Amino acid sequence: MDLEAEYNNRARVPDHPAVMQRWRETAEAARAARPPETLAYGPGEREVMDLFSAGPDAPVAVFLHGGYWQALDKDWFSGLAPALLAHGVSLAVPSYDLAPAVRLGRILSQVREAVQLVRARTDRRPLVFGHSAGGHMAACMLSEGRAAAAVAISGVFDLAPLIPTSINQALGLDAAEAAALSPVHWPAPDGSTPGGTILDCVVGGDESPEFLRQSRMMADLWGARGVETRYEALPGLNHFTVLDPLFDPSSALVNRLVELARA
Repeated sequence: MDLEAEYNNRARVPDHPAVMQRWRETAEAARAARPPETLAYGPGEREVMDLFSAGPDAPVAVFLHGGYWQALDKDWFSGLAPALLAHGVSLAVPSYDLAPAVRLGRILSQVREAVQLVRARTDRRPLVFGHSAGGHMAACMLSEGRAAAAVAISGVFDLAPLIPTSINQALGLDAAEAAALSPVHWPAPDGSTPGGTILDCVVGGDESPEFLRQSRMMADLWGARGVETRYEALPGLNHFTVLDPLFDPSSALVNRLVELARA
């Protein structure tokens, strides 16, 4: 199998710059229409998050962005806020440091701190959802009992296949570190520990066979261990357009996020 072709999504989707430009434009419009509160969750320059508040008692969803832990930041994804705000759900979007400046384990620690800040402000565990690398981290937060529920969109749950690809040039993963940081090897959340036990694995129907396999594998694995899992491949969507439903307040995916955030 050509793992480079399976996991190099920018090469696989030649028109990804146009999709990402739409992310940027919708983000700028959302911030202009309803400026967020920017919160520091740590001392670092990128240890900040934007909070789009739907009110003091509103449930909060935390979105973890993708970019293979080596690209992008919170400012690209403010455009996800309006659809959730329309349902009375607040949205927090953290940035985090990027590889190769930091190791993946450090990025996970930063995400923990960001989620913990949201929990401290609301006195409840938030819904955590994420895309690609963010889907990986959303599953990690659920395993650790930090999330009320998790929705992983096009997540990577077993990092071992990334090792021989160009994506690993910045990450520098070896077999041991990849295994240690793969939620497929982490404990499945259960009723004996605090936190949620719901994991949705959503993926674009036009994504690579490996991305389809990873999401189905994760849903099947944790489902067999008692987690309430859902697997869904969204027809006609690739690794970038899979986020399109999140901009539509009437989409099934947004309504699912609202349901989980309110639960």
